[in-house]
Amino acid sequence: MTKTLEKAFEPMWNWASRRYQAAVAKELKKYEALSRLPQQEVDLRNQRLKQAMDYSCKHIYLPKALQAKQTPFLPYLQDTLQLVKEERKEHVELGSDMRYTCPIP
Repeated sequence: MTKTLEKAFEPMWNWASRRYQAAVAKELKKYEALSRLPQQEVDLRNQRLKQAMDYSCKHIYLPKALQAKQTPFLPYLQDTLQLVKEERKEHVELGSDMRYTCPIP
């Protein structure tokens, strides 16, 4: 009975999960600061997030050696975020809705 219900609802579940992923992706695209970070920094950030989710799902803590390497208060995103805020302020002052597409060197 359970397998039959799973098969019956699988297409609906797949559709809902694709819609949810699309909605989340749309919201994440709004964050310009992340798209302006260097690729290496983005990769490191994604690796940290994946590792955090993995350990969280397993209900374990980071090993002591990895805890010592962590820098949770390092504001690596703040400089880029400040540039985005300044650009938005400039757009408002100029009355322009067009956003910049220039990457940060």
